[in-house]
Amino acid sequence: MAKITGKNTRPGSNKATGRDYSKEKSYQSSPKRKAYRAELNAEARERGIYGKRKSMDLSHTKDGKMVLENKSKNRARQGSNGKSTKK
Repeated sequence: MAKITGKNTRPGSNKATGRDYSKEKSYQSSPKRKAYRAELNAEARERGIYGKRKSMDLSHTKDGKMVLENKSKNRARQGSNGKSTKK
């Protein structure tokens, strides 16, 4: 187990595990990712499901449409060499 360096000693905390979120933060704050999230949120609001998606996600298809899909299937879809594939 990693040495706990901060005050937060919960087992799943980033200080307890030693995980560094700085790269994740910079990636998610990039204009491209912000636009991607905004597109998904706008579509969810349009469909009236924003904030109500407990087990469903909006998934991008190859032809650019968005369809409802089970969260586990949408998030688990990974292509070869770590490249994600669209439905």
